[in-house]
Amino acid sequence: MTQHSSETYINRELSLLEFHKRVLAQALDENHPLLERLNFLIIFSRNLDEFFEIRVASLLKQLDLNGITTAPDNIPTEIILQQISDTAHQATTEQYDILNRILLPQLKQHGIQFIQCEDILDKHKAWLKNYFQIQIQPVVTPISLDPAHPFPRLVNKSLNFIVTLEGKDAFGRHIELAIVPTPRSLPNVVRIPEELCDGQQHYILLSAIIEHHVSDLFPGMTATGCYQFRVTRNADLTLAADADDLAVALKDELSSRRFGREVRLEVDHSCPDQINQYLLEKFDLPYEQFYRVDGPVNLARLFTDFPVPELRFKPFMPLIPKAVRNPNQTFEVLSRRDVLLHHPFDSFSPVINLLKEAAKDPNVLAIKQTLYRSGPDSEIVQVLAEAARNGKEVTAIIELRARFDEESNIIVANILQEAGAVVVYGIVGYKTHAKMILVVRREADKLKRYVHLGTGNYHAGNAKMYTDYGLLTTDHDICEDVHKIFQELTGMGRMAKPKKLFHAPFTLHDQLMHLIDQEILIAQSGLPARMIIKVNALTEPKLILALYRASQAGVQVDLLIRSICCLRPQVEGLSENIRVRSIVGRFLEHTRVYYFQQNGADKLYCGSADWMGRNLFSRVETCFPIEDKHLKKQIIEDGLLSYLKDNQRAWELDANHQWHAIHPQKDEDVFIAQQYLMEKRMINTKL
Repeated sequence: MTQHSSETYINRELSLLEFHKRVLAQALDENHPLLERLNFLIIFSRNLDEFFEIRVASLLKQLDLNGITTAPDNIPTEIILQQISDTAHQATTEQYDILNRILLPQLKQHGIQFIQCEDILDKHKAWLKNYFQIQIQPVVTPISLDPAHPFPRLVNKSLNFIVTLEGKDAFGRHIELAIVPTPRSLPNVVRIPEELCDGQQHYILLSAIIEHHVSDLFPGMTATGCYQFRVTRNADLTLAADADDLAVALKDELSSRRFGREVRLEVDHSCPDQINQYLLEKFDLPYEQFYRVDGPVNLARLFTDFPVPELRFKPFMPLIPKAVRNPNQTFEVLSRRDVLLHHPFDSFSPVINLLKEAAKDPNVLAIKQTLYRSGPDSEIVQVLAEAARNGKEVTAIIELRARFDEESNIIVANILQEAGAVVVYGIVGYKTHAKMILVVRREADKLKRYVHLGTGNYHAGNAKMYTDYGLLTTDHDICEDVHKIFQELTGMGRMAKPKKLFHAPFTLHDQLMHLIDQEILIAQSGLPARMIIKVNALTEPKLILALYRASQAGVQVDLLIRSICCLRPQVEGLSENIRVRSIVGRFLEHTRVYYFQQNGADKLYCGSADWMGRNLFSRVETCFPIEDKHLKKQIIEDGLLSYLKDNQRAWELDANHQWHAIHPQKDEDVFIAQQYLMEKRMINTKL
């Protein structure tokens, strides 16, 4: 086999959409607390927004250029767009059905009620009128549609109303239509005072308040109709490879993101057909990109902090491994042993403590770190700035192009530069996605290096919600490799040649292919052979072909893929030895772990890269070995085998690209991998 077709390669956009549907399915899962189910519904909305902003926008752009697909499945672009439209329409309908038919009624039973515009009671009206006049009306800017006021340029994903009017305005004009943008600076969910709600929690959406008082925005006229709508735009950024200053070029592009090409129109289901058609024409969208929704069109902003803890997941306190519980002995501990962190089950604080200790230690000379998504309020950014002010040589490799965090990263760069750190924006044309910290310390007239390598971003908030691995080590070769890669990123020298690390875009893909080929040779010799790969996405065509060859050779292949999987498992003669699972649970699965049995040698690697072309050929990534036998055993048992045992949060992919939820068999105990790992940490905390 030398190439793919739709028989051997699942379209990546359709696979990603299937992942979003698995997230939506969590809103139906009664094993989750009620408010967490609502949160999954909101996450689905946000995911779908980004899917249209990036993936659908890219397909529409491709269709405009030539319509010729470059995807390995060779399915024409217009067919993929139609399949996306069919699936997304069906999922959107299901989403609002879950909200209206299941979640809102159940929330009401627990004393949490969302007041719709038509449900406003007389006892609410005076308070809402006052709130509207004082808090909302001064901020709202209604825009009439007439020859002097053409259809406004509306911001990406902003909530708006189109209003039908009767009567004359102050200038004696007959105005039939107007646009009312909903202010994004105001809270989207408003709580009605408890004394007006019989002690219950009553909430009303900002949009419902505006709709109820819309006529007040047009004195002397009558609003005969008021309909919500929202347009989603292309939000991908394109930077010229020859940009003189990446930060300046990025700032210019960010302003255009808000007004990119339209890719989706969502409208209230009660809006008349002639208004729908009018909006479609204004946005130059085909009917396939039109979504009629039965509820708030901006569900992504529905979330609020409801004070009902019993309807949430029980709080979980991450464990600080015993070896690094003393925040002032990190260097001493790492001089003796490696430390493995498995977030969010293990606390992220040891990583921050390493930097804090380094910032204050007079023997520390330099700190180097990559930053992909951290944020200006991040404690890590503040500690790096402190270290620079303390006279340490601080170097930060900041990836400005981390999608939807570009503006935040520019602010981070400015904070660190003002503190005296050296800030580098990485390599033009290659996103710096590697997760590395290097601390250089003088000890007994020699320089010693301390390193942290991870699978996830240096973001303390994400470390509470995403599963990731981090390795703290002083291994000489690994530290030397990290040093070389930092030199490569900040200088203009030759390609680094690491001893132990695999390094994209140079060696990682070749090394992965080599490890797969080794496993194939072991199987062909008649010995047991196995691979377990855990990544967020699998799309790279050559790796998929290699995995097919491995299956045909008799290698047992287990793939734990969170979202996109373009490989077709369980196809007779092709992939019957490949099993694909996806875990969707309380925490977002984000670890990247590659395990090769290697005839008992058990080679194990963690890394920052998914098995996608962009990670392997267009990004700077690192992949590091786990060599300590105890840490290796911990990752294999906790990070891989436990997930293969999960029978409550797992989904399995079949040969027809259908995902099936896994349920416990008769007389089989329920096993939830994430729950098992939390309970394991809680037991260790008590010891």
